[in-house]
Amino acid sequence: MNAVVLAVLVMLALSFARVHVVIALVVGAMVGGLAAGMGIRPALDSFTEGIANGASIALSYAMLGAFAVAIAHSGLPQAFARWVIRRAGPDVEGRRARWVVRGLLVTVLAAAVMSQNLVPIHIAFIPLLIPPLLMVFNRFRVDRRALACIMTFGLVTTYMYLPVGFGHMFLKEILLANIEQAGLSTEGINVMSAMGIPALGMVAGVLIAVFITYRRPRDYDDKPVDGQDADQPEEPIEPYRIVVAVLAIALSLTIQVVADSLMLGALVGFSVFVAARVVRWDEAERVFDKGIKMMAMIGFIMIAAQGFAQVMKDTGQIEALVDSSASLFAGSKPMAAFIMLLVGLLVTIGIGSSFSTLPIIATIFVPLCGAVGFSPLATVALIGTSGAIGDAGSPASDSTLGPTSGLNADGQHNHIRDSVIPTFLHFNLPLFAAGWAASLIL
Repeated sequence: MNAVVLAVLVMLALSFARVHVVIALVVGAMVGGLAAGMGIRPALDSFTEGIANGASIALSYAMLGAFAVAIAHSGLPQAFARWVIRRAGPDVEGRRARWVVRGLLVTVLAAAVMSQNLVPIHIAFIPLLIPPLLMVFNRFRVDRRALACIMTFGLVTTYMYLPVGFGHMFLKEILLANIEQAGLSTEGINVMSAMGIPALGMVAGVLIAVFITYRRPRDYDDKPVDGQDADQPEEPIEPYRIVVAVLAIALSLTIQVVADSLMLGALVGFSVFVAARVVRWDEAERVFDKGIKMMAMIGFIMIAAQGFAQVMKDTGQIEALVDSSASLFAGSKPMAAFIMLLVGLLVTIGIGSSFSTLPIIATIFVPLCGAVGFSPLATVALIGTSGAIGDAGSPASDSTLGPTSGLNADGQHNHIRDSVIPTFLHFNLPLFAAGWAASLIL
């Protein structure tokens, strides 16, 4: 068995068996390295090299967590949550309750979409918006698996279809650039036309999740949320604290966009809270510690995922995996598209990042698509879908880790059962079908 396939299967099997994702990634990487004949020491060295690449990501997430808790401490998210509760009313029932729930779901979707382009902060909105609203979702018995699907849909579909913000990076700087480097001219290709059909697959998935699979009410207990004091929502919130929070967010987002640094933006935002004494000097350390605790687990998983990806690359068997599948094509476009999408799914689920998958597969997929006879537009659609597929549903992807960090703030949302499996079923399967159809239609 190919070492990459074996490593991914081991990692997924351990994750689904409730072994911690970090351990699953480490064990999977070692199994893949040994299967490729690397030896334990070279595999460990490769893993360590990959960890170094993920250190800055982990530090950024930790700083972001501190900033998020400072915002929660200011009372801004709680004020919004109280406003929602007041608008809903204590006795809202029937048709009005359904409209309130729909409004909440649209708000979460809009935040996820804007986090990729209008305000490109990616998953940074989740710890700011979701934890304060958990009791509101509990009040209306909203299934958090539907919320996980909505957030993942907004995070993934936006960058794989709209060439703005993170979408510009994915579609223009990575997808089209790597296809050009592989020898296929993309001049005159409308990337939105290429990715339109795959995006419709994502739309179908979220509609099924919200209106069919998870439409029934689900009960949760009202438990304390990390980063918030239990009695804080009962206290009046000073307008001064709200103003400082808005200014800190605006300054943080400006720095993130201008300096292209999530870590620096979060640090400056946290410093504004301290300087304005919304977070007092004697409580700054406690607030900072809570923030690190909130986001550190994502950082550790991202670090381990970088190590896993490095080992997979160093095995040299990703190319062998794709090359060996060429013999199965037999000149058949449907078979070729199916195999390439399957390879993309395996690689992306293992690495946890569609942005990292594209450079790996584009070099090999472009000549294969040309040999089988795919048009340039179909080639872009097929490779773009192969890269994006697996982002939703990977235990190591921030598109699933982010929603889990917000929805599990009170300890009632399991990463694998409530985020990974629902998003895998509702997005990867429709995206696979839509990408396959696009490759044959375009």
